[in-house]
Amino acid sequence: MEKFIEKFAETIDTEAEITPDTKIDDIPDWDSLSVISVLTMVNLEYDKTLRRADLQKVVTVRDLYEIVAQ
Repeated sequence: MEKFIEKFAETIDTEAEITPDTKIDDIPDWDSLSVISVLTMVNLEYDKTLRRADLQKVVTVRDLYEIVAQ
């Protein structure tokens, strides 16, 4: 999960501290461009296709990781 968090933070270009329990909506740099960037990162790095609707169900970084890890 640590590597996932590093990639996530790098992808959304944030310096905020990200933990598994960080609420995605609380990340200052989280915006519509971040959503697209994360969807692309997950597709390229983890060969997983997520839809925007999948992200709407996510509350924390851990939730996102669990969807990607399935």
